[in-house]
Amino acid sequence: MSALQDASDQELVARALEQARAAGAAQADAVLVRSDSREVKVRGDQIEYVKQAGERCLGIRTLVAQEGGFSTAVTSTCDLAHEAIDRMATETVALARAMAADPHAGLPEAGFAEEIPDLNLVDSGDRNASVEARIEDARSAESAARATDPRIDNSEGSQAGSDFSEIIYRNSEGFKGSYTSAYHSLFSEPLATDGKGKQRDYWMTVGRRLADLEDPAAVGRKAAQRALRRLGAQSVATCEVPIIFDGLTAPSLLGQLAGCLSGYSIYRESSFLSDSLGEIIASSPITVIDDGRVPGGLGSKPFDGEGLPTRRNVLVDAGRLESWLLDTYSGRKLGLPSTGNASRGAGSGPGVGATNLWIEPGSGTLEEIIAETERGLLVTELIGMGFNPTTGDYSRGASGLWIEAGRISHPVEEITIAGNLREMLLNIDAVGSELVWRGRVAAPPLRVARMTVAGH
Repeated sequence: MSALQDASDQELVARALEQARAAGAAQADAVLVRSDSREVKVRGDQIEYVKQAGERCLGIRTLVAQEGGFSTAVTSTCDLAHEAIDRMATETVALARAMAADPHAGLPEAGFAEEIPDLNLVDSGDRNASVEARIEDARSAESAARATDPRIDNSEGSQAGSDFSEIIYRNSEGFKGSYTSAYHSLFSEPLATDGKGKQRDYWMTVGRRLADLEDPAAVGRKAAQRALRRLGAQSVATCEVPIIFDGLTAPSLLGQLAGCLSGYSIYRESSFLSDSLGEIIASSPITVIDDGRVPGGLGSKPFDGEGLPTRRNVLVDAGRLESWLLDTYSGRKLGLPSTGNASRGAGSGPGVGATNLWIEPGSGTLEEIIAETERGLLVTELIGMGFNPTTGDYSRGASGLWIEAGRISHPVEEITIAGNLREMLLNIDAVGSELVWRGRVAAPPLRVARMTVAGH
């Protein structure tokens, strides 16, 4: 039993299920999320804030059998008194009775996780790390950034955070399981100034264990170097050139692709890939993996939001679309089994979510890809959300570094890059070798052979 969890947590989840069944639910499940977080921010020599928070929240989903299927309701509460849980369970059943029946609703029929593997999602010793230690990490990053160059004369601050959480899930089909995870981060965002203006940039490091984080001073220096290289940025004339997405911006493309592979987008026909299963949708260097069982992975978990085991899913294999991302409901709508990608919080029913999602690395470093590019743009920041998942049309504000004769020429800002995600995926002609995780989605540097850069 973890330090976050006590026996009463398990008892509360069991009580919620028992009361829901007693009130008339044909099926039910319940999830209790217990969290403990701390966050600090330092700006210059000053501590801007220290936050510490703890929470326990219980979510109940009830399914009532009616003509045509199950009707469903979901409620949640942070009041965990027995009387409050009993009342909420009863009221959730009453709410479900008022809803329309759905033939595709319901818990999974079978296949629940039989083992709960230890995926190395937390280091128990990290719970002893004091708030003062995290303040010192943020201070080290902040001071290192400012000491890098006299032109780093200010900042938006440096932040450090540590979050621990416990997930306890049970359902009326007999499954019960729990796991503990942690998430640690360090972020620095300095400002650089010269005679012509100011620029900002950032660097961050994240991990399941504090030992996985980069050295705080190195984080500050890298953030400062990124800000300095943006000084003197200018726009460019509108043109069509190769676009390189670096390791910070390439994951955004993969995240947008994942949204288009969600079973909900597919059965609603709101994805430009709705009719593309089994077809070539990307160039041959592109292989996309989603795997919830990666030890220490930032998206890893032993079971999904419905109690099914997480697993490795090959979504795109050498450019060919092989699978959607599915939970039980979207799978039933499409006549397919769940891929173990149900995602659920205490206050919502299951939906589809990626676990650890990445593009398999290729060969060649970012520097080598730049050297192979005669003229083009290295994108280091994306602005706005200009993407239409139904058509694939893509248009976003960007800044980055201009490439001439295979070398960085000057920084660029106040531009827009545009294309269509279907064409962009097919026109990726270089995949880098560096894969760095800064979240649940990761991608190496990618070069799209041709996109429109809209400037002056």
